[in-house]
This record gives sequence, structure tokens and C-alpha cells, in this order.
Amino acid sequence: MSPFHKDKSPLYPYLKLDEEGLKTAPMQAVVLSPMAKIWHIVGMIPKGKVSSYGKVADLAGLPGRARYVSKALKLAPEHLSLPWHRVLNSQGKISFEKNSSSFQEQMELLRIEGVVVNRGKVNLSEFEWRPDLATLVMAMPF
Repeated sequence: MSPFHKDKSPLYPYLKLDEEGLKTAPMQAVVLSPMAKIWHIVGMIPKGKVSSYGKVADLAGLPGRARYVSKALKLAPEHLSLPWHRVLNSQGKISFEKNSSSFQEQMELLRIEGVVVNRGKVNLSEFEWRPDLATLVMAMPF
């Protein structure tokens, strides 16, 4: 993912402006709402990889807010086209009720991307997204 550009990002409408407004200095971080931070992190998860609600919260600077990640994904505008299906619980399990349409949809989307799902569970040691430092530094707008 390329560095964050406020004028090209679909997250731009969700920026919180500080008292002075956003400055245009080239390397200045932007201020995102907590939900926009979550959406940005989820958008960074590559195809064929997964993350947990808790890990997304940690990366967004919201430790201990795994349930908030779930809420943010439910409230995400459709035009963001977030890969919500790449977010699982801390055990690597799909959180939807088994045999529900959402459970089946998430499982199928993961399988299409090459993620092995066995009875609703993914082996995190094999498929967990572990962004390197360069990715975090260059792609995080906050």
C-alpha cells in the first residue's frame, strides 16, 4: 500500500480536523477518527492474510478495543469496500454463528483468497498478517 494521501483517500471525509485545520506539510500526519483508523488498518490487510479484532485495535492505537473494531466494521460505509472478511477473533475463528449466511460468506471469501478455513477456523501461524516496520511507518497516516 502506498503512503496515505489525504486528497486521494476514501477516508478523507472521516478525518477529524484540528483547530487549525489540516496543514499541507508533506510529511505531516493527519488526524483520523478512531473508526477511520480501524478502516485504514483493515484496508491494509492483504489478500490471503487475516488479522484479529484485537490486533487491528492495537495497530489503530486502540488497545483493548476489539469489540469496537467489530462495531466499526458494521458501521463502515459500503463505498470503502473494506475486506471485513479478513478479520477474525483472537483464536482465528469466524465470529458469526455457524451455518448463518454471514458465516458462509466469510468462509467462502477467505477460501477464494487462498486462506484455508477448517470448520470456521484459520491457522493464524500460517495466515496471520504481520506487517513489517516499513509498512507500518510508510502506510500509516497517524
